[in-house]
Amino acid sequence: MLEAPPEVRSQTAAEYDKWRRRGRYYHDRITANCRFHVAAGARVLELGCGNGDLLAAVRPARGVGIDLSAEMVACAQRRHPELEFLCLDAQGFQLDERFDYIVLSNVLHEVQDVQAVLANLPHVCHERTRILIHNYNYLWEPVLRAASRLGLRRPVPCQNWLDFHDVANLLEITGFRVIRRQMRMLLPKRIPLVSDLVNRFLAVLPLVDRLCLVQCIVAAPQPKARDPQTMSCSVVIPTKDERGNIADAIRRTPRMGRHTEFLFVDGHSTDGTIAEIQRAIAEHPELDIRWMLQDGKGKGDAVRKAFAAAKGDVLMILDSDLTMPPEELPKYFDALAQGHGEFVNGCRLVYQLEKQSMRFLNILANKAFALLFCWLLEQRVKDTLCGTKVLCRADYERIAANRHYFGDFDPFGDFDLLFGAAKLNLKIVEIPIRYQARTYGEIKIRRFQHGLLLLRMCVFAFRKLKV
Repeated sequence: MLEAPPEVRSQTAAEYDKWRRRGRYYHDRITANCRFHVAAGARVLELGCGNGDLLAAVRPARGVGIDLSAEMVACAQRRHPELEFLCLDAQGFQLDERFDYIVLSNVLHEVQDVQAVLANLPHVCHERTRILIHNYNYLWEPVLRAASRLGLRRPVPCQNWLDFHDVANLLEITGFRVIRRQMRMLLPKRIPLVSDLVNRFLAVLPLVDRLCLVQCIVAAPQPKARDPQTMSCSVVIPTKDERGNIADAIRRTPRMGRHTEFLFVDGHSTDGTIAEIQRAIAEHPELDIRWMLQDGKGKGDAVRKAFAAAKGDVLMILDSDLTMPPEELPKYFDALAQGHGEFVNGCRLVYQLEKQSMRFLNILANKAFALLFCWLLEQRVKDTLCGTKVLCRADYERIAANRHYFGDFDPFGDFDLLFGAAKLNLKIVEIPIRYQARTYGEIKIRRFQHGLLLLRMCVFAFRKLKV
């Protein structure tokens, strides 16, 4: 049964707008969070839709709302005739369609059987569906109970108090996995200037966020393994004065899936790199090797141009300095094929580093930025600066389509992909590598110049992903 019994819902439906007005600031913040996670133009299903305002606010191409109260369904249909609203029970409803997003905002704490509601969702999910759940932090139980008794909050006859682990456990046993978790809103009431400052900046700080009222969980269906032989692969290799590494890059990279494409993109080398690529193409007519010149500057520009031209189902970045052993690439391919992650990132900071492969200050900076980006991305990423990143071309196309949210800000290419993956709530996993010293060419990292750029990107990410 969804939310309260029908007779209670009928009573509250008449006063629904009154309670919404009283809690307008709270509901506006919930709406903003939904609009962050739910891409406009998607297919969206909302359980416990109320008057339909939240569903309409995320601007779906196809929006369906479900509620147990016939009165609320009729009200929602009048307010939003472009959407569809149905009077159904969340535990047993059946729909013959699948959705990109399913929203359960302040629903789980009012249902009698949370597991039954979640167990009924797989039939309306496809493999890329995201479940967005808003739930109250159980630490707020005495405050919310008191508010209901004092008439400051809508009366709720049934109240479940679930912490994050309770919800995560129920999601797991009903066929889902948690992608990310957020805590939001220290002040649910509007106090001019104060509430916005507290909720935008103070409430997102580590430890402080544990005291927030709202727990936001993004989940996805447990993935199914795919046959690697049905998938093709494009290995993108950005080059800039890397002539001595071209032959090894081709020789040492294993062939993966049903077809492996090599795609070199050169940044106007002056050491004969282009001639070496052309020689390799002539020497290996049996291989699919292409090359192109990048239009702009920097690795980020090179990767974006190559990914746009790549033909494989799986896109890989292999740094042409070969400090990441090409022999390790099948691990990334298999992790993606088996469904362990949707964005696979290399990690150089697990195994002992080869001597001369990374300077001490670089190690410290990498570890510091890793901690910072774990907090910003709300997923575990131990090494943000490892150049090896692997994802499906379909997911990259979604990142590219949403690039306007962040803009063209990243000269490295790593953060454009990481931020885009976080915004789309892709599951990020890491594979440790044994990082090796460069054997040809010069290191292109400028520690202090690039360090300042990274700090600027952290501030940028804070504004876009947290605030």
